[in-house]
Amino acid sequence: MDEIIDQVSKLATTADRAARRHLIASLRKLADSLEDPIGTIHRYGHIDLEKAMIQVGLDLGILKYLAEADGSRTVDDVAKVAGADPALIRRILRYYSTINIVNEVSQGMYVGTNIAKNLNEEVTVAALGHYYGIVSGQYQATPAYLKKIGYKNPTDETHTAFHEGWKTRVHPFQWMSEHPEQLAHFHKYMALRRQAELSWLTVYPVLEETKGLSDPERALYVNVGGGIGHQCAQFRERYPEIPGRVILQDLPATIEQALPTPGVENMAHDFFQPQPVKGAKLYFMRGVPHNHPPHKVKILFANIKAAMAPDSVLLVDETVLPDTGVGFVAASIDLTMLGAFASMERTETEWRELAESVGLELVKTYPYNLIDNECVMDIRLPKSV
Repeated sequence: MDEIIDQVSKLATTADRAARRHLIASLRKLADSLEDPIGTIHRYGHIDLEKAMIQVGLDLGILKYLAEADGSRTVDDVAKVAGADPALIRRILRYYSTINIVNEVSQGMYVGTNIAKNLNEEVTVAALGHYYGIVSGQYQATPAYLKKIGYKNPTDETHTAFHEGWKTRVHPFQWMSEHPEQLAHFHKYMALRRQAELSWLTVYPVLEETKGLSDPERALYVNVGGGIGHQCAQFRERYPEIPGRVILQDLPATIEQALPTPGVENMAHDFFQPQPVKGAKLYFMRGVPHNHPPHKVKILFANIKAAMAPDSVLLVDETVLPDTGVGFVAASIDLTMLGAFASMERTETEWRELAESVGLELVKTYPYNLIDNECVMDIRLPKSV
């Protein structure tokens, strides 16, 4: 048995990201096949405890301390840094050892693992602040919510599991704007969650599509619902030589926090209202339509269509689900969208049908992150228009 484990460990050290993801999924499937009912009870019964105790570790600075420590640390060491009762810290570290955040090297001595280092990453801290601070509430409400609506596929964005869980009637983005700490977690997570090398800019022929543009007053790139502007900053940095205006659009509360990027105009705009920037070459949105049910996406697309020039392109950077074999991350986000917005992740066929429903044409899909099904879709006015 030890020999087999050693072989798998050696394989993991040389595997690329896709191979590691496949290896993890295969090992988890094997582990699940070996589990007895008692194991299943405790694994799922305590699943919320993991997230709660990780949040405690983030709040106390335990995870940061252990991730950055050079070697093992005692319970008293950790307790001193955390400013907490050593008896409590001992119990927390004992639990962390069982979920592989730390290794217990001897009695009362612990060392951080790869998971501890992952949990100390800025993107992880923001993401878990978002999931624990907002999403967990809607997850807890989902069973009662689905029962309440008769187990129909949700389409009403004004009544979702989010609304049930947080006892509110406002939209999740409005709710976040009223809770600045959560809005900050969300924007930081959205900005950092994708690696720079995994970008639509690596696959889409921007220079070819913008060849011949010469009017500096024409909008070159309009990032619709672009958050605080990281995408605009990346685009302007990558293509400083292309003439034209680069414009960030989002709701006022978000634009107030926007990056002051030279060469980028920050504009408050509700994308369910008519698009004020007419005739842009590139209208771009990343992770926006998946936040909305079909009838709202049609409004969003129609507003952009009405502003498009004959040579305009609507670039939609989204998850494009495969027809079969959807992975854990994509399937989980799909149900998270269901609970928050009565929305969904979509297949290429579903994206194409949405575009065609408002008189647009999905011309081509450019995958750039095959592991997570991330693509940028080139959508245009039909040639006859």
